[in-house]
Amino acid sequence: MADAVVSFVLEQLTDSVIQELKFLGGVRDQVKLAQTQLQLMRGYLKDADSRQGESEAIRIWVANIKDAAYDLDDAIETFVLKMASKRNANLFKRIAYICVGGVYLYKIGSEIKKITTKISELRSSLPGDLRESGGDTSFQRQRERRIAYPHIIEPHVVGLAGGTEILATHLIKEKGPRVVSIWGMGGLGKTTLAKQVYHHSKVKRHFDCFAWVCISQQCQGREVLKEILTKLISPTNEQRQKIADLGKDQIAEWLWNTQRERKCLVVLDDIWTRDAWRSLEVGFPMTEETESRILLTTRNKEVASYVDKNGFLYEPQPLNDDESWELFEKRAMFETEYTNHKIYEQKKELGTKMLQNCKGLPLAITVLAGLLARKDTVDEWNIVHKNVYAYIRRGTDLGPDYKGEGYEGVSWLLELSYDNLPYYLKLCFLYLAHFPEDYEIPVGTLTKLWMAEGFISSASAEVIEDVSYMCLSELVGRCMVQVGKHGSRKKIKTCHLHDLMRDLCMLKAKEGNFLHIINYSAAVETNETPNGRVRRLAIYLDKTVDTYGPEKDENYGHIRSLLYFVPEYYFMKSKALWLEYFTLFGGPKFEGLSVRSLFKNFTLLRVMKFEGMSVGKHKLPGEIGNLVHLRFLSVKDSDIRAIPSSIATLVCLQTLDLRTMWGTEIPNGNVFSKMEKLRHIYLPKYHSARRLLFATEVVNLHTVVNIYIQASSDLDDFVKLTNLRKLGVITFDGGEKKEKGTNIIFKHLQSLSVDSTLFSSGLFSGMSTFLPIPWNIVLSCPNIYKLRLRGEIAELPEDLMCLTNLTKLTLREFGNLKDDHIKVFEKLPSLRMLFASCGNFPEFLVCSKGGFPFLEFLSLHLVEELKEWKVEKGAMPSLCRLHIDHCLVLEAVPDGLQYITSLNELTIKSMLPEFCSRLRKGGEDFYKIQHVQSVIISYD
Repeated sequence: MADAVVSFVLEQLTDSVIQELKFLGGVRDQVKLAQTQLQLMRGYLKDADSRQGESEAIRIWVANIKDAAYDLDDAIETFVLKMASKRNANLFKRIAYICVGGVYLYKIGSEIKKITTKISELRSSLPGDLRESGGDTSFQRQRERRIAYPHIIEPHVVGLAGGTEILATHLIKEKGPRVVSIWGMGGLGKTTLAKQVYHHSKVKRHFDCFAWVCISQQCQGREVLKEILTKLISPTNEQRQKIADLGKDQIAEWLWNTQRERKCLVVLDDIWTRDAWRSLEVGFPMTEETESRILLTTRNKEVASYVDKNGFLYEPQPLNDDESWELFEKRAMFETEYTNHKIYEQKKELGTKMLQNCKGLPLAITVLAGLLARKDTVDEWNIVHKNVYAYIRRGTDLGPDYKGEGYEGVSWLLELSYDNLPYYLKLCFLYLAHFPEDYEIPVGTLTKLWMAEGFISSASAEVIEDVSYMCLSELVGRCMVQVGKHGSRKKIKTCHLHDLMRDLCMLKAKEGNFLHIINYSAAVETNETPNGRVRRLAIYLDKTVDTYGPEKDENYGHIRSLLYFVPEYYFMKSKALWLEYFTLFGGPKFEGLSVRSLFKNFTLLRVMKFEGMSVGKHKLPGEIGNLVHLRFLSVKDSDIRAIPSSIATLVCLQTLDLRTMWGTEIPNGNVFSKMEKLRHIYLPKYHSARRLLFATEVVNLHTVVNIYIQASSDLDDFVKLTNLRKLGVITFDGGEKKEKGTNIIFKHLQSLSVDSTLFSSGLFSGMSTFLPIPWNIVLSCPNIYKLRLRGEIAELPEDLMCLTNLTKLTLREFGNLKDDHIKVFEKLPSLRMLFASCGNFPEFLVCSKGGFPFLEFLSLHLVEELKEWKVEKGAMPSLCRLHIDHCLVLEAVPDGLQYITSLNELTIKSMLPEFCSRLRKGGEDFYKIQHVQSVIISYD
């Protein structure tokens, strides 16, 4: 990892940064010398990183190099920021600085000289083992070419068809086994197989409700049972709060009865121990006749047998040679290679040999293929072949005698993929170690964190957000990261790590002191002390913790990143539920003194994720202004109600997320006016600033969410923000005074949210009246892909058809939607997703022949007044998914559904019993949906 850190620091030492050091006399020359020394040492660092386990001297030398590089970066940035603040200060402050500036310059100059001297000494004290190995001393400045991988990742499932049919048959068999288990070693494809079964058409049609939960190594029984129950019953907000208040026994009883009364399929993915099952079994009617079933995956056969001694056990077998090659070829070979028969045969011979070392493990094959996909020549494949053989040979025997107690062989193979990453991707990959086990990582947040850390750089013509996303795509393409969900444009929305890959990530992060994790969840009693200085800290909390702030410690003094994680059940979207929740439980909480101490002791922070937290007096203290290095600050979902004026000093901020659970007092409209590097700002839904000014230089502002607009002059503030990609506005006068706004064109805008609201009460009440949607704002964004509207629909402009790129339309809390409006929407040329929620539809709705030609997903939720719905033959010919939820006036699904052959998923939730009974087999409406592969009908 030292190689990655040194490469990262060297990239920060640009000519412009070094030029700033001219005020420090000879210090600039020393920094340039240190830069040269670091460049020369890079040739040895890659070898040194891989040999730390061989020699304590090498390990210490590598750690010292890494610390010195970080220290140099910290000291130089601190100086540059101080000089910038001096230049921007008023005359009085400049005079004051002259009086004390000499002392400061001498101090910082001495510190930089001390660090550069240490780097020179480390260069001279290169361990003999490394010196004799003759590492490459040339400085490689050219990065590995970035490749943008496809957003839609092919599943590449091989060899599972037979197992899928066997397992599905046992699950739906009358009086079949209560528990169906998939067991085997890590990387064998247990979870992949379970997903194939879970989505099997017969399984989807047989069961009424479904729940899939991942069981971590530290299983918390109550929380897992609560998650299962929540997924099975799709609770209302009232029921959700009731569940939150119940004890484990009450939740278990509710879950028990649900499985007795309905046909439920519960998937317990990756259950590790008998104790884990013992903490869950109270919620399952194992001794009674029921049509509900459990599908579980585990690495331990004894656990599967313990759960149900009469259950059906299935062990997936490793892929045979033909299957292994089929999977490998899909991942590693390209069509162009088939045109050169000689090269193809040479690669096939090498690939076949390497596959023997994979022992038929799908994960190992996939990772190996991802590695070789980036190797063009036969010589490069030969090099990998030799390394793979050595790595696998040194690992655990993966043959038939394998006992499942370790997977060193696979770990070595994964490590080879890690070693092959360019330095910037190594840092990006290691950053994933911050996130808890089984955590679905939001890609938008992850890429912004990478940017804040400085891992991502771009050429002048590149947008750094695009480069950051490309890095994620590259990690996905190398099979280091797995895709969770895709968005409306098929871009990756969430991602996660496979268990084996996470083990590697955690190991590497720990070895290099890249990250330290403090776990204060109920299941963890003690935490390890970091071995040396750490630069990043992740803290896991749950509601058992009342107050926690990291204490000042020599190992923590240089922390750059501080991320807090609280359980998912904290993030309740209803403010009323949050009020009751905080009243009852308090939540993880900082008193004012603890927060001030935090901001005082960790002044080198670049990243602070303070989401879901409770702060004394509900206000960030003024000491937050000390964190002048901050690039990323998020207090999302916290109970903070006021921010101090000192936040204006955080001039390095790139991302600022203030979407708290409450209204927030913003000190004045100019508080963000000096943040020249700001790229993403998320304001609270309710805040006090009626007009905000941004720095005139912030032409690269990409995201502005929840900005208030009251008059046409407000739109003038956006004239220079022509690079906006995401904009969320809250309007107050319905747009009738905004004629000037039509002259402003946001050609780069991709996502627009318009909330046409008139507040009728105070800041924190949230009481509002909806006004007509200002269509002129919508029409000023001709290239948007996503549009979210809240307010009165009124009349639709004819120019709406100019939104030729619009793929996703969300209507929420809307009024006056008419049949004529639907006729306009159905002509949108690219619309693929339509969500309508909490609004007034016409009593009679018609979807015309040829209408919605590309619509794939339609969701109707809490749509009032819609009584009869007609779908003409030829309408919505591409529809794949249809969700109908709480539309209580609707009498029946439209007859025209029978003609939509593309429809493969129908979800009916919280509809009247007579509506649902018509859809069941034998019901009068069953003929309309009998061709649909998956039909899910559920009640509250």
